[in-house]
Amino acid sequence: MSSEQPVAFPHDVRRRLARQVADAALAAVDPAAAIQRQVRLDGHRLTVADRTYDLGHYRRILVVGAGKASGAMAQAVEDVLGERVAAGLVSVKDGYTAPTTRIELREAGHPVPDARGRETAERMVGLLQETTANDLVICLLSGGGSALLPLPVPGVTLDDLQRLTSDLLRCGATINEINAVRKHLSQVQGGQLARLAAPAPVIALILSDVVGSPLDVIASGPTVPDTSTFADAMGVLEGYGIIAQTPPTIVAHLRRGLSGDVAETPKPGDPVFEHVQTLVIGDNRIAAQAAVQQAAELGFHTLLLSTYVEGEAREVAKVLAGLGKEVARYGQPLPRPACLVAGGETTVTIRGQGKGGRNQELALAVAIALEGWEDVLLLTVATDGGDGPTDAAGAFADGTTVARAQGLNPAAYLANNDAYNFFQALGDLLITGPTRTNVNDLTLVFVF
Repeated sequence: MSSEQPVAFPHDVRRRLARQVADAALAAVDPAAAIQRQVRLDGHRLTVADRTYDLGHYRRILVVGAGKASGAMAQAVEDVLGERVAAGLVSVKDGYTAPTTRIELREAGHPVPDARGRETAERMVGLLQETTANDLVICLLSGGGSALLPLPVPGVTLDDLQRLTSDLLRCGATINEINAVRKHLSQVQGGQLARLAAPAPVIALILSDVVGSPLDVIASGPTVPDTSTFADAMGVLEGYGIIAQTPPTIVAHLRRGLSGDVAETPKPGDPVFEHVQTLVIGDNRIAAQAAVQQAAELGFHTLLLSTYVEGEAREVAKVLAGLGKEVARYGQPLPRPACLVAGGETTVTIRGQGKGGRNQELALAVAIALEGWEDVLLLTVATDGGDGPTDAAGAFADGTTVARAQGLNPAAYLANNDAYNFFQALGDLLITGPTRTNVNDLTLVFVF
């Protein structure tokens, strides 16, 4: 199919090279390394990026947070501050803990919140309500923080929030839309953690899992002004046609917000944010650039396509497969051997009953589109190690996938949103285990 001679790499070597590139990307957004780059202690002086704090002015340093990577972040903060940390409480996803001594890590449910997360949120509120201007609060946030720190507003139950979360995940709503709703049903998110901590100064260290890193969307923005409104939240439910199945308590609360009977979340200009320093310490672009560098060192011609990839997974797959074919056939936009890198986060509208995640679904759609194009290989990677409700980070797909799937109907598996079981049968799942980081997804397209 190519106008150029393919590079003769055996099947297993191709996969090993792809995995090397993925591993380099993950290493670049390791939370500990990210914090070490930005946080330094010199005697009594703590420097965070371009701001310095004299720790002699503070009675206590408290550490709070939530997210899949926040356990590793907590460990890194302890490595810097040691016994200067008076206390801490951080909510992490099951299996995403880290060895800490002064900061308590509590596991909770994700992506659907559970009672453990609510209990942690309640304890965190109690801790923050005791702060004064003589305390320094360090807040560690990463992807997953919204689900891991659920504290519904009065009148809304955890069961209500669980039902709504499941519906939003199934309907294909973006993370920006989901979090616009969450912020208006929470006592902690949408800038309200900063309000709870006031008058204590807050240092918010953030590992971004949202395309473009909008601060009020990452972990639903507990420490920053909220740019969304009650009208936005109601618009999400109406736009996806799920308002009729939404718990009445939630609809009633949003309507009270629309009428002005419930106060909005803190907005830009609110004085509560005057003493908050917010810093993104890692994001998808850093991971993508590391992938490009590693691929180049391995001898590939490389190109970072975008870190703003969004859309329905199976539709994005057609574009990525098309790019791989273009390189294979015409040597454009790169000659062989080539590695194209794309970052972002797709969505899946679930209509089937199968098991999978957005990265696996994208890979399955690519496998179908690449049938017969044996020199093109794609690897999808959820950087947190868990793609959707599965133990896989993603999957390998190439021009031989369909031919190797004897007895399996790829189109049927795709229609049933069952990419996990399809790739598991072929041994083509990418299993990394918990990576302790989370900066969206990466897709690597190789042409040999």
